[in-house]
Amino acid sequence: MRITNENIFQTYSRYPVTLVRGKGTKVWDERGKEYLDFLSGIAVCNLGHCHPAVVRAAQAQMKKLIHVSNFFYTEPQAELARLLTGNSFADQVFFCNSGAEANESALKLARKFSLQQGNQNRYEVITMHYSFHGRTFATLSATAQKKFHTGFEPLLPGFRYVPFNDAGALKKAVNKNTCAVLLEPIQGEGGVNCPDDDYLKKVRKLCDEHGLLLIFDEVQVGMGRTGKLFAYQHYGVEPDIMTLAKALAGGLPAGAMLAKKHVAESFSPGSHASTFGGNPVCMAAGVAVMEILLHGTVLENCRSMGTYFMQGLESLKQRYPSIIKVVRGKGLIIGMELTIEGKEIVSTCLKQGIIINCTLDKILRFLPPLIVKKQEIDRCLKMLESIFAKL
Repeated sequence: MRITNENIFQTYSRYPVTLVRGKGTKVWDERGKEYLDFLSGIAVCNLGHCHPAVVRAAQAQMKKLIHVSNFFYTEPQAELARLLTGNSFADQVFFCNSGAEANESALKLARKFSLQQGNQNRYEVITMHYSFHGRTFATLSATAQKKFHTGFEPLLPGFRYVPFNDAGALKKAVNKNTCAVLLEPIQGEGGVNCPDDDYLKKVRKLCDEHGLLLIFDEVQVGMGRTGKLFAYQHYGVEPDIMTLAKALAGGLPAGAMLAKKHVAESFSPGSHASTFGGNPVCMAAGVAVMEILLHGTVLENCRSMGTYFMQGLESLKQRYPSIIKVVRGKGLIIGMELTIEGKEIVSTCLKQGIIINCTLDKILRFLPPLIVKKQEIDRCLKMLESIFAKL
């Protein structure tokens, strides 16, 4: 910890723990203490830590080819692209390294597409209050949370913000300069906010009526987190563009922007690039992740354990209504909104060996690996109950 604090930028409020090993739903610190990880590296390790198939795929690829430029074709990149397009709305994929880069790519594509449709002045993108899209200047500007903006103004122009889950407000915000709508189907960092059943259909209809692109940021909720491969599949709509990252390569850095062919064609050689995007090792890991999600029982486990966890949290809400306001989520992205600040609850859980998270000061966020078992959920519920009882 001392070496880190002396030599690394202090851009994180780190817990006083040094983690050295992970397996499945658990991680261990340098003293050998075990922790149950209900954060999954912020929805990255959806298959658990060091999943054997992911490790094997990455190791095998490292022995063959670690990196070449995107001037050349590589087999892992082609195979992961085939799996993604074959199991989604999309026709083509652009690979990068992170969620912010994927969203940056989507924003650039939206503007380029609009320009090529002959719309010289259509460049604005509408995003949602409490969204989170990344920390590059474009994605920071797209993120409608003031706390992330402070100190970095002026932001890039071309973004308008409206309330999430309010189709009327979105309709009023559309103007002659609008080219796209960008939103998370379920907001993660913004408090695990789920849409009404018909909200995304209304957004899709509005985009179609005005000739706007619809972009879904599935960086946190994609790759099985909600119990389906992609969150949009719950709502009966398809976007024009979708972004992925976090869990895409099982813990290795990988991001992707997916799009329908007529939109993707707006990018031509030289339009956009990424030196490490589509790295063979990360792509090989991503292929292993996709194969497990598509052919294993992980998604089924996510749905059943998500229901079980939600029921347990709702039971706690009934017993402690003065502390717990609401429980919401889908699959294994779950938020518990409190009437009090949650920082100390997170610290107490950590001391007792369970890693959870708090966002927006009062919302406990639970993102366990999709392989989590009932007894592990019971352990978390029991700990939370003991904390609430003392409160």
